[in-house]
Amino acid sequence: MRKIWILGVTLALGLALAGPAFAQGPIVHTVQPGENLFRIALRYGLTADALAAANGLGNASLIYVGQRLTIPSSSSTTSPAAPAGGTGVGSRHVVQAGENLFRIALRYGMTAQALAAANGIVNADRVYVGQQLVIPGQTNASPPPAAPAPSGQTYVVQTGDMLSAIALRYGVSTWALAQVNNIRNPSMIYVGQVLRIPSGGSPAAPPAPSSPLAAPPAAPSAPTGGRWIDVNLSAQQVTAYEGSTPVRSTLASTGLPYTPTPTGQYQIYSKYFSGDMAGPGYYLTGVPYIMNFYRGYSLHGTYWHSNFGQPMSHGCINLPTSEAQWLFNWAAVGTPVNIHY
Repeated sequence: MRKIWILGVTLALGLALAGPAFAQGPIVHTVQPGENLFRIALRYGLTADALAAANGLGNASLIYVGQRLTIPSSSSTTSPAAPAGGTGVGSRHVVQAGENLFRIALRYGMTAQALAAANGIVNADRVYVGQQLVIPGQTNASPPPAAPAPSGQTYVVQTGDMLSAIALRYGVSTWALAQVNNIRNPSMIYVGQVLRIPSGGSPAAPPAPSSPLAAPPAAPSAPTGGRWIDVNLSAQQVTAYEGSTPVRSTLASTGLPYTPTPTGQYQIYSKYFSGDMAGPGYYLTGVPYIMNFYRGYSLHGTYWHSNFGQPMSHGCINLPTSEAQWLFNWAAVGTPVNIHY
């Protein structure tokens, strides 16, 4: 056994001296605050399942800050993004916050399908900040231009607005609009926020009036009979009731301050065992036990974090998957949902 150990040390030293450290072995990612397995996998062009399997993770939601994750060699991204610049096969574009494949393709005068094909992208919704994209047929492409200086024009964010849609309306890029307004996360804008429009932007339609928004109505009273669901935003808690008797309760994660969960009394209008969810800055596959109660808002299971009891969502009500399954089986379409602070 001792000889084997000495041989192993000798071999390790030989490999260390043979070349630079980054040329040997797998890539290792150290988990940072706020990261989850899904986001890390997306960054490296993997599925969360593949990354979990490579690291022997039985529960994909249980990762911790400082944990070292091995990135499988099949990953399409093997090093941090480099600055944009010409290459032999075409120029490279580094994806910026708020960009999508369609906007990048439009900038370089090509279709999103052609850009996706040139980069081996199967799902055009899956590009991420820092990703390097090859721009076919071009060399020495310049980096994204600096945002224009703001003009006196402003826009007041309305219910349902997204930064990308506002930028499109005024003929400016999402990135420029975000920079002018010091927005680090393009998905985090809020109703009533006043946005400055970069110079050169003009609305495609008359802008929405900038009069003060009316205060939201008070949450209506809870049902008094039958099965119903209570969502307490202050306590980050969801409770199932039969009449006035609570039958099950769990912690939840509702909307962040800039993407709040709507208050009021609603009804479950559709249910799905699983489905994909997408929006500005996120794309989630196979979200389990979805119960829609208002427009695109729903109660659903959550596999990408376990920080229940804290606001985490874009407005939906995140539940532990086991609790979402129980609620899904318990509540029928038409079940009232009462949401309040």
